[in-house]
Amino acid sequence: MFDLSGGHPVLDLVNTLDHRFRDEPPVELLPDYEALLSFARQSGILDPGQVRALRTSVKPQAAARALSSARELREALATVLYGNLEDRPPPAAAVRTLERHFLASEQHRELRWQETGTSDGQPRMTWQWSGAPKEAEFPAWILAGLAGQLMLSDALQRVSACEADPCRWLFLDTSKNHTRRWCNMKICGNRMKARRFQARHAAGR
Repeated sequence: MFDLSGGHPVLDLVNTLDHRFRDEPPVELLPDYEALLSFARQSGILDPGQVRALRTSVKPQAAARALSSARELREALATVLYGNLEDRPPPAAAVRTLERHFLASEQHRELRWQETGTSDGQPRMTWQWSGAPKEAEFPAWILAGLAGQLMLSDALQRVSACEADPCRWLFLDTSKNHTRRWCNMKICGNRMKARRFQARHAAGR
């Protein structure tokens, strides 16, 4: 099970490389394609039927390429998002990588006229995936599409990093006054409170 504390699938994706800022090697939470499918299912970007179809039809080589693509997208996002939090312009290489992933996502969708099944019941034009649900990289394409929406929206300015060291997981701060400090209050929040209590107790001896 993944800890989806980010409040957005794209931020949860970045968080799948855990402890990326500590001295020891980080922990890879997407070690294989099966883990990527599990992440996609738990985060709600794929339904159970889509996961089953990919699990049974995708060949090992295609799965390896798709996993590599998802990780590449993740690391480019991490570079840009953490840089933005530190007021650093993104490296050109990271921007080009995101551009490539965003365009790949768009190339696998097509515009269709939808008579029924829209959110308000009214017919309209909609973007739909064309053959992509059968492709190994379908989860990465969905994530790239969501990443493009996030990066080009005002929501980018609500992306924050957990203040617990060395966690720094990303999350979407939807609090009223933008004062959220922790990715998960029950874990990092309580841990930091305990550290402060211990420091005060030690200082008072």
